[in-house]
Amino acid sequence: MKIDEAVEIVKPHLTKSRFEHTLRVADTAVELTDVFGGSREKIELAAVFHDYAKCKPAEEMKQFILECDELPNNLLDYHHELWHGPVASVLIDREYGIIDDEIKSAIYCHTTGKEKMSRMDRIIFVADYIEPGRSFPGIDEVRKAARYDLQLASWMALRNTIQFLVSKNATVYPDTFYAYNELTRQINGGY
Repeated sequence: MKIDEAVEIVKPHLTKSRFEHTLRVADTAVELTDVFGGSREKIELAAVFHDYAKCKPAEEMKQFILECDELPNNLLDYHHELWHGPVASVLIDREYGIIDDEIKSAIYCHTTGKEKMSRMDRIIFVADYIEPGRSFPGIDEVRKAARYDLQLASWMALRNTIQFLVSKNATVYPDTFYAYNELTRQINGGY
């Protein structure tokens, strides 16, 4: 699928601000791909579709998760803000025939991260986190790291996310902890 076609598909499913965010994530993902390598076409396609289900009503996503054998029901034990990535990863296959596992994985985990993230997973995860429209504590540090070390930038984003959720007494999806722990071990050379 051509990027222009993907953009036209996604646009009516998002609010104006969410669509603008999506375009910034796609641009950021391409910039990261230029630094760290990977298939520009696949990464850009994943970025365009990453928030495809973001504006769907929570009740509709909940029902979809309950009825979908491809998604774990434990998603429903966590905030509905986490549901749109996994839901979109299935919808793009069913509705548009995008069956590429790398693209689907990057969309699935772009909010939570996961253990054994691929380069594409990390690029979409970091691009979504650092795109130029975002502004929150710690983002500049992650943006700087993303210029030279994708692993470190991913770890920082996970660390910041966990700290933020804990400060709000919110639950943290297990995949986020698994990703953080794995990258912490890699960065620290062990435990």
